[in-house]
Amino acid sequence: MLTSLIIAQILSWVVILALGVGLLAVARQVGVLHIRVAPAGALATSGGPAVGDSIVKIDARTIDGAPVTIGGHAHGTALRLLMFVSAQCPLCKNIIPMARSFARDERVALTFVGDDDVAAQRAMIAQHGLDGYAFVNGPDVGQAYGVAKLPFAVLLDAEGTILSKGLVNSREHLESLIVAHEMGIRTVQDYIGSLKAQAA
Repeated sequence: MLTSLIIAQILSWVVILALGVGLLAVARQVGVLHIRVAPAGALATSGGPAVGDSIVKIDARTIDGAPVTIGGHAHGTALRLLMFVSAQCPLCKNIIPMARSFARDERVALTFVGDDDVAAQRAMIAQHGLDGYAFVNGPDVGQAYGVAKLPFAVLLDAEGTILSKGLVNSREHLESLIVAHEMGIRTVQDYIGSLKAQAA
């Protein structure tokens, strides 16, 4: 009886060690795949002002009539995210909760911008609980930033300089705007291009 217990104990330790080695191998492969698989970033567009440009501040009004300044110097705000959405855009409705969560986690001041029927925009604000956010509805801001497709996001610094921008439809795309800024690159696509150039 004692012999079988000793054998069972030895076998269990052999299995545990084998599982540990297998786990290390899997972790290594995940790391290799992480390096090989390119990140999916916000899709940069060619229109509008470029990353690094500053737009003259726009004095606008929210959908409720409150004054709001887009661009220019912002006191006490390190990063600002302009989220261009529409009540007629299904992808926009999906990205709104992600944008709210992203702005909260990254401590980014979030402003929604649209150019749609006021009643439809108000319905979307009520549906998604956007009452606590500035929501500008009109063509001026979208034209200034060259927004042609939605949902579109622009990340600004405290001085109103464009840090990154692009079409976004996932949390990963939103995060890529911060990553691009932190890495000092214009877009994630530029980063991928530089990796391909180094590999060639």
